[in-house]
Amino acid sequence: MPELGGRVADAFEARVREHEESCLSPLAVRSYDTRGRAREEQECRVRTPFQRDRDRILHSKAFRRLKGKTQVFIDPAGDHFRTRMTHTLETTGIARGVARALRLNEDLTEAIGLGHDMGHPPFGHAGEEALDECLTERFATGFRHNAQSLRIAESLNLTTEVRDGILKHTGAGEPETLEGKIVRIVDRVAYINHDIDDAVRHGILDPSDLPREEVELLGPKGSKRIDTLVHDLVETSDREGDIRQSEEIGAAMLALRSFMFERVYIGPHTAEEHERARAAVRAIFQHLAERGDGPTEIVDYVAGMTDRFALDYAAGL
Repeated sequence: MPELGGRVADAFEARVREHEESCLSPLAVRSYDTRGRAREEQECRVRTPFQRDRDRILHSKAFRRLKGKTQVFIDPAGDHFRTRMTHTLETTGIARGVARALRLNEDLTEAIGLGHDMGHPPFGHAGEEALDECLTERFATGFRHNAQSLRIAESLNLTTEVRDGILKHTGAGEPETLEGKIVRIVDRVAYINHDIDDAVRHGILDPSDLPREEVELLGPKGSKRIDTLVHDLVETSDREGDIRQSEEIGAAMLALRSFMFERVYIGPHTAEEHERARAAVRAIFQHLAERGDGPTEIVDYVAGMTDRFALDYAAGL
């Protein structure tokens, strides 16, 4: 392979290092201080390791398939319902803004944000639960979308810091970097508020149904609530030297999340759709298991499906 050099390439790393030392917080991860990749490779001369991770995610098939996976409603009619891709982009945009305000590494934050849901199966929470149940019953293993996202990140040979943030964006254990912690909180900030918007659009929620105390504190509309949550996250984190929400605002956000689980994610209005999702996942799983596929092959195939592909596949069995 020819050596890719030139005036810009030769000076790029030095310029980035100088910029980060003068502009970033002492708490930020430096782009060239990454702990590296699982498989050694020659790095790009005009992108930092985290910028290269971002590009690998954007160009991956796993990322492109997110456009066909909905958040809450299965293959909905209408152009404005969120998908895993729009959720990912919204999360990443908010997270990068928080990182910028706190003078943390925006490129690392962006890569984690873009990759955090790459392993999510079709049909949202219902699809994940159904796949987990099938794997537990048949193979005594189970399924978590963050672990599958990590598996994809490993196949892309992403950096240690990005892989850590992707794995720990949900579940037990906090990310090792502040940038990863931002994505962990902002993921909830994004999906709670845009899922409220979609539930209202779908007709299963009215804005007046939302818990009054939390709405009065955070704001009557999604944009205002996100603004309140972001400002609180930035100011509290700056004071504490860690990524934290204030107790009052954090509690209000969790109360909204509980409300959404009760009324929308596992509520009576979505029960029929969830049962359709579970039936599709179970039918596909049973078919693949009976033909002799192992748990890894099944997970890779089912988790990679879009909503429409999974429905069509199940219908053809």
